[in-house]
Amino acid sequence: MSPAFRTTTIAVHTGRRETVHNLTGACEAFLAESGAREGLLNVFVPHATAGVAVIETGAGSDEDLLDALGDLLPRTDRWRHQHGSTGHGRDHVLPALVAPHATLPVVAGRLALGTWQSVLLVDTNRDNPDRTVRLSFYG
Repeated sequence: MSPAFRTTTIAVHTGRRETVHNLTGACEAFLAESGAREGLLNVFVPHATAGVAVIETGAGSDEDLLDALGDLLPRTDRWRHQHGSTGHGRDHVLPALVAPHATLPVVAGRLALGTWQSVLLVDTNRDNPDRTVRLSFYG
C-alpha cells in the first residue's frame, strides 16, 4: 500500500481572551472524512502567538495551564516586543513553551490518545481572535 498524504485547514474563533480550545473532535472528523487508517496526524498552528498541547481537559487542567502560563509569562509591560495590548510580547514567547505543533499516532482511523488526553489549541493572544489550524495526515 502506498503512503497517503491529506491536509486541510480549519478556522477557529478564539475571541479576545486567553483560551484553550479543544481540537480533538475536529481532528477525529478530519480523519474520518479522509479515510485515514494507520499513520500520523500533524496538528500545526501557523501563528507566532499560539501553540498546541495534548493534556487532560474537563477537570480544570485547561484553566490550570492558562494560570501556569500567566505565572511564567506575566501580562506586563516588561517585554521588549511591545506592539499590541499590554503584555503582548509574552504571547510571542508562548510557542517556546507550548510548541505550535503536535504529531499524533493514528490507529484504525482514530487518534491513539490516552484515556484523558485531548488535542488543544492554546491561545493567549487577546489581539487576534481568529486562528487557522492545519491538519495533515500521512499514512
